Amino acid sequence: MTQSVTASKRVLVVDDDPVVGKSFERVLSPKGYAVIAAADGAEALDKLARERYDVVFTDIRMPDMDGLEVAQRIKAANPWLPVVIVTGYGSEANEIKARQIGVSRFLHKPLTPELIEASATYAYPVAALPAPAATSPAASAQPRGAGRFIKDVAMFVGAPFLGLAYVVLLPFVGIGLLAYLGYQVLTQVKTGRDA
Repeated sequence: MTQSVTASKRVLVVDDDPVVGKSFERVLSPKGYAVIAAADGAEALDKLARERYDVVFTDIRMPDMDGLEVAQRIKAANPWLPVVIVTGYGSEANEIKARQIGVSRFLHKPLTPELIEASATYAYPVAALPAPAATSPAASAQPRGAGRFIKDVAMFVGAPFLGLAYVVLLPFVGIGLLAYLGYQVLTQVKTGRDA
């Protein structure tokens, strides 16, 4: 795999079939992605420990460690890192387990160039945004992606409370709206009688 020096988005493709990695590289490299391949789960975890990636695509059926275990280990260490399962042997049980692990998508082979590009864009939604510039030495010492991590954690923690607020307040908003509309109708009826 070639690594583009100017690429701002790094993709790790984990598959024991080198053709799959080449397919991702052929589709994504012109779009500004640096595509790096790993032949198995152990190599992928080693690369993830040493380098930063923005999205990981992993096959399910691989020797030694399957893709679901790879995804589980990645999500345990980096819960904010998007992981996409790519397989020719999909099953409902695997898809359920993948959702429980927190993978972003579950794709079935054969993959089209459009599907590869769309899944990379979906898994990496902030790809078009430039990286923020460091404003001070202290800011430049902060690891890249730390702000996004803090935002993701805040959203993860706050989302249930926000959802609960909607569930609790929505009926009152609906009742208030109905009461207001009823008042408007009664006012018009009363005004019509007085005239």
